[in-house]
Order: sequence, then C-alpha cells, then structure tokens
Amino acid sequence: MATVSRGNVKMTIQSIRSTKWRSLLTMLGVIIGIVSVVMTVGIGEGVKREVANQVNQFGDDLITIRPGNAQQDNGKIVSNADLLFGLNSLSGLNPKDLGAVRGADHVRIASPLGVVPGTVQTSDKKLNNSLVLATNSDLPSALNRSVRYGDFFSGQDEQANFAVIGRHVAASLFDENVPLGRSFTFRGQTFVVRGMFDEFKSTPLSPAANFNNAIFIPYQVAERLTGGSTQMYSVLAKPDKPENTRATVSSINKAMLQAHGGQKDFSVLGQKEMLAASGDILSLITTMIAAIAAISLIVGGVGIMNIMLATVTERLHEIGIRKAIGATNRQILNQFMLEASILSLFGGLVGIAVSIVGVFGVRIYTDLKPVISWQAIVIATLTSLAIGIIFGTLPAIKAARKDPIEALRHE
Repeated sequence: MATVSRGNVKMTIQSIRSTKWRSLLTMLGVIIGIVSVVMTVGIGEGVKREVANQVNQFGDDLITIRPGNAQQDNGKIVSNADLLFGLNSLSGLNPKDLGAVRGADHVRIASPLGVVPGTVQTSDKKLNNSLVLATNSDLPSALNRSVRYGDFFSGQDEQANFAVIGRHVAASLFDENVPLGRSFTFRGQTFVVRGMFDEFKSTPLSPAANFNNAIFIPYQVAERLTGGSTQMYSVLAKPDKPENTRATVSSINKAMLQAHGGQKDFSVLGQKEMLAASGDILSLITTMIAAIAAISLIVGGVGIMNIMLATVTERLHEIGIRKAIGATNRQILNQFMLEASILSLFGGLVGIAVSIVGVFGVRIYTDLKPVISWQAIVIATLTSLAIGIIFGTLPAIKAARKDPIEALRHE
C-alpha cells in the first residue's frame, strides 16, 4: 500500500510538471482566494489591535459619556462609525449634562469635547477642514497625557484665546516642529499657541479621535464664538480611584438619567465597553469582506474541477492501460484525488507566502499594521486542502468509473 501511495505521489508530481502553465493557472484561483482572505483577516486583526492600543493609552479608568443610547436590550454595544468618542452622533450633550457628570459620586474630573466649525488660518496658510475642539483644563488628565511642549490652559485661562495643538498641526499650519507663541485666526479671533501634545497613537479607522490633527481651545471661548451653541459630542470622566471605575459609571448613569427626566438617550461607557464597541464593528466589517473574498476560493475550486475533468478526458488511454494491468477503481480514484489535492494545497502554500509578503508591504507603505496569526495560516492551509478534496471528487469518480475497454479505444 505504501508503495502504491509513493507511486501515486510520483505520478502526480510528474503530471503536474508536464503541464506547468496549466497547473499554475489552475492554482491561481486558490492563490488569489487565500491571499484575499488571509490579508483581509490580518488587516482586520491589526486594526482591532491598533484601536485597543489607542483606547488603552488613555488609561483603564477613562469613562466616556456619549449622546444616544448605544446599548441594546440584549446588552450588546452598538457603535456608530466613530469607534471611540462618538463624534458622528446626531445630537450633542450640553452644559447641564457636564454638570450632572461632575456632580456624580466618585467623579474626580470631567472634560467636554465639542467641535467648533470654522476655518483656521495664518498669514500664509489656511486649514479648511480643521478639527477645532472645545474643552477645559481637565483634558490632559482625562487623556492621561501631559503637554510635551509649553503647557495646557489652566482654569484661570479658560476665557482667554489660547490654543493647544496636536503634533501634526505644527507642520501643516506653521511648518515648524514646536510653534509655541505663534498665532492663528479662527472665526475672526486671534489665538496664541500655548502648548503642543506629543504624538498620539491613532488608527486610520477612527479619525475623530486622532488628536494629532486637533486644535484645542477653551470651551467658554468656544461658547462666546458660537453664541452659546457649542454642543459636546462627548464628555470624558475619571473616577477618584481606578478601583471605583464601575461604581463611577453607575453613579454617572443615575445622574444623567435624572438630568434627562428618566430618558436613556445617552451612553456611559467604560474602557471594556469601548473596546467591545470597536471590536464588534471591526469584526463585522472583517467578516463581511472576508466572506466576499472567500468567493475567490470557490471560483478557484471550480477551476480545479474543470481542469481535472479535462485532464480525465485527455488521459483516458492511460486510465485504460492502468486498469488493464490491474489497477482498481479505488487506486484510480486516489490518483486523481491526490492530484487535485496537491494542486490546491500547493496553491494554498503559495497564497500564504504571497500574503506574508503582502502584509509586510502594507506595513511598510501604509499606516495599517496587519497581523497574521498562526491560526489564520493553519485555517488557510486546511481550507486549500479541503477545496482540492471537495472539487476533485467529481473528476476522480469520473476517472474511476471509466470502462477500461472504452478507455483503451480512446486516442
């Protein structure tokens, strides 16, 4: 039996070598499918880790209060397009909500975040799509981040036209590394850059939380500029002690319910809920794209079946000779099943190799950091082998059932 098996392998390799280009084209569908699925899952897993790192940089005790109820009856978190702080919410929070958060038990600090529309410009540059955020002096503590250069505006300065900028704003607006003391104009007012944050970790799928591109101004100044119409898209809070985080979430929920007349049109999320929200939506996107990419594997499998059916027709005379000298139906079946499996498996291995190269290319040339796990490689290998077995079955059965007399007559 072992001799027959080795003979089958030798004949399979010989057959594949004799039709190199056809074998390569046969494997191409499997290769494309494996590359698509592995890279899609890898990018999804990489982005998920980036989001987790982005969330964790603000500390495990950060609590985010968003407008809108993000929690369903079954307890699952439903996230909008912004994976972190809820910038895309339809309606915002107001100063009464900020007061309710501050007055809740165990709350040490509460910092609002509100978008102020307008154009930022200097004497020679203009930022039409600038991200100007209204906040207060508690923001550095809420974000677990100190100002690297200069300092943040204090409580006494919250009515002055001071600004603190993200790392990328320095280059895009001022063409300087540390533009402290420089000024810009916003909504007819002149603002002086008082400080600059160091680089924040960010992910391309959460642009709202990319504070590297943000300009922070005092909330009271923003209220003055907008005539009191600045809405908060989020309030960030921290407990007096990290171990009181869950109790603080509960007390904020109670305070907000009272402020909203018992209406649950807000969400209070700890870091676990934030990660769950981002993880759920990313998993959904990854699964959807991977399912679409998996169609390529089915196409590749159909390609293998078609080629193997053509191969059976071409090799009828060989099948007849083998049966005439004593080969059984099972041996013929095994021969063609083995050929389909090796083609598919080799295509899968090539696809994995191309995926690894592709992942390194994506990491080098883009901001994405895809991750390929050993589980993905094992699953891809088993999938390619399964494709060969499933789609090689019909041609193999057809070959095994050939009548040896008719096969010998075929030229």
